[in-house]
Amino acid sequence: MTRSPAPRYGLILRGLCFALLIGLLVPSHALADQTTCPRPVAGSVVTPPPDLYAKDGVLTVHFNYFTAVDDEERTLFCFITDHGKESPTLHVDPGDKIVLRVTNMVPPVPGAPSEVVSAGADVCGNATMTPTSVNVHFHGTNTLPACHSDETIRTLINSGETFEYVIHIPKDEPPGLYWYHPHVHGTSSVAVDGGASGAIVVEGIEAIQPAVVGLPQRVLVLRDQPLSAGIPIITQSHPVPIPFWDASINYVPIVYPVDKPAILKMHAGSKEFWRVTNSSANTVMDIQLTYDHVQQPLEVVALDGVPTGSQDGKHVGSVVTMHDILLPPAGRAEFMVTAPTTAVKHAMFSTLAIDSGPLGDSLPFRPFATVELTDAPLGLPVTPKPKGKPNPQRFGGLDRVRPSLTRHLYFSETFGHAVGGEAAGPMTDGGAHSNGGLRVNFFITVKGQQPKLFDPNDPPAITTTQGAVEDWVIQNRAPEVHEFHIHQVHFLLLAVNGVPVPPEQRQFYDTYQVGYWDQTGPYPSIKVRMDFRGPTIGDFVYHCHILQHEDGGMMAKIRVLPKQK
Repeated sequence: MTRSPAPRYGLILRGLCFALLIGLLVPSHALADQTTCPRPVAGSVVTPPPDLYAKDGVLTVHFNYFTAVDDEERTLFCFITDHGKESPTLHVDPGDKIVLRVTNMVPPVPGAPSEVVSAGADVCGNATMTPTSVNVHFHGTNTLPACHSDETIRTLINSGETFEYVIHIPKDEPPGLYWYHPHVHGTSSVAVDGGASGAIVVEGIEAIQPAVVGLPQRVLVLRDQPLSAGIPIITQSHPVPIPFWDASINYVPIVYPVDKPAILKMHAGSKEFWRVTNSSANTVMDIQLTYDHVQQPLEVVALDGVPTGSQDGKHVGSVVTMHDILLPPAGRAEFMVTAPTTAVKHAMFSTLAIDSGPLGDSLPFRPFATVELTDAPLGLPVTPKPKGKPNPQRFGGLDRVRPSLTRHLYFSETFGHAVGGEAAGPMTDGGAHSNGGLRVNFFITVKGQQPKLFDPNDPPAITTTQGAVEDWVIQNRAPEVHEFHIHQVHFLLLAVNGVPVPPEQRQFYDTYQVGYWDQTGPYPSIKVRMDFRGPTIGDFVYHCHILQHEDGGMMAKIRVLPKQK
């Protein structure tokens, strides 16, 4: 069998065209079946996702991947267990193993386009990508990018097929909040926007952040979803901007213009531990909790799965007080909050408006949930006492390591019809998502290389060696925000727009926003330190985690070679 290169990989299936294709060709029986991917009604009480726990070091689960269309003509996607649990939270300890079998129950689309994207030893699952292909990315976990592990470049599960993942959680994995979602290039946005995602909790944070011991825990999964088919006209009673996407909180829909926020039940004056993930495909959120319109302190204990202040060798974290937290798509924050007293008249969990730039999405202020007090039991799990000493921390002491080199990368966009990665010229308009009907092409490029749409058959844009520590400076040359994410490792944030982050404020992330360029000043940038000292070798990707941008080409490969003996 000869290798079949695919220089147009994903172009025939990418972005909005694919979303329209799925919306038109979902089988007709799904239109009448409102129980396939069940969703609460607007204004419902927020309930926790179902929980699944590892036993004797192994968590075994079977996901069925389904699609349906709801009453608002939104295309839904979902992972359902054999016992009917939708998007359960997977709980594991460092060193545990997740054995996940995924069966793709989405029917094939007759006559739909397809592409051969792998051949020979590169094939993982199926070699051919179709509009209904799926795979799973275990976002943020520092696991291996090998077939049947957290590999997303080649892995494809097609209609009617079953594929098994065996994910080994490292013993030095930081305890905190991670998540899972589909990651087929060209179709990831529509699948995640349809709701196919869930949380992963690596247990043990109480040993590093003892302040959370004994507190009731909430897992809150924030998602975006397509706008309802019947968007109301802005009226005097609803003079708010129309967002590009609706939202949901634990699947309770937050529907423009948000007449019915969800409801969070709490006990007056009690303290809780919230674990919040922005599992959106494209929506940036800036979360806050307000009581009578006053922001409340959010006592942060972890960001992107890494306990705050925990990597200095002491294995003890620090609590960082914030009043709002910017969460890019895929960002996570874990923090303690105190419920309102009976004297508070209006308590609200919401997102502030986001200025995403002249080419960015409309992201207005939106309430997620009102807080209502109750004396009834809440049924929330309580954070246990530590089982023992903290586990070793994978990234410990990274700030004191001298980097082997510094790389420069940049985000950019062009208008034009792309063929083999070439586009029609630089985008200078800055005011619209189209130019005479031309598509927008998205790139992430190593300085000195030519901008190129992602193609898995291209050589890696970056090659490094296991054991290396590198500093990366990532610029944004586009008039909209981009969200830098890398698979398999976390990074230490060193500077934003050239301004160093004080050492005591440095944190670890796997996704971080790079601000938009105003077309007059210097390019916005972040400087991060990459840690390749762990066991990870092989090919994996980095990209913008606004998934329409990633589907549009804004992704590239990195190869980590084994350490020379």
